[in-house]
Amino acid sequence: MMPRRLRSLCVAGLFLSLGPAALGRDDSVPEGFVSLFNGKDLTGWKVPEGDGGHWKVVDGVIDYDALSEAPGDKALWSEREFGDYILRLDWRLKDAPFLNRHVPYILPDGTHARDIRGREIHLAVPDADSGVYLRGDGRFQVNIWCWPIGSGEFYGVRTDPRTPPELRAAVTPRTQADRPVGEWNRFEITVRDRTVSVVLNDRLVIPGVTIPDLPRRGRLALQHHGARNKHGEWIAPPSLVQFRKISIKELGPAAGARPSAHEGT
Repeated sequence: MMPRRLRSLCVAGLFLSLGPAALGRDDSVPEGFVSLFNGKDLTGWKVPEGDGGHWKVVDGVIDYDALSEAPGDKALWSEREFGDYILRLDWRLKDAPFLNRHVPYILPDGTHARDIRGREIHLAVPDADSGVYLRGDGRFQVNIWCWPIGSGEFYGVRTDPRTPPELRAAVTPRTQADRPVGEWNRFEITVRDRTVSVVLNDRLVIPGVTIPDLPRRGRLALQHHGARNKHGEWIAPPSLVQFRKISIKELGPAAGARPSAHEGT
């Protein structure tokens, strides 16, 4: 018979080789939250008309290949509108096949670094691109991508020439908390009135920024990005992305005073 110690090592090795996916994952909804994705189909979400089956559910996750055939908006929108809430969701980029040669070197104040001649410094990185729209407007998007600044920023606010310097700095991530392409990441996005905070993988990347023109209510959306030319090559970073464990806790007037567990860390 196999010695007990050797048997223990073999069992441990089997568990490691199987990995988390084979062992099963915890799909439970956190206390006080309501699931926005049932793991089976896109009930509760509005698939773009003419999509052609590119937003779909595969192996219990929302899967997108960036090839929606919809003639207009290609994002996947929630059917419901929301006001104040805490949103939790897992996401991962499946691949980053597009070499983006125009990624800016972003400084902590949200501006772009320049060389000694005053020209913007650009980086070339393999890239993919998606995000989460808050309250019905793509300008108020929590970004998902491969930029060195990290996911979680509000690109539409940061790059708006009307944005004042202090707000531009506030919507720029404090740290890069992304895991490598292919691995799961977790957002916790808290929206109270017009103040938003973003936690990525348990790290506070946007620590409570007030955005004056953020709408009071609106639908959520998972972003489409990317397009191919006639030769089938990507001409922009594509949303080769998956989502799972999407849940929301709506905050009423009384609940609005309670901070997220991550805030202030």
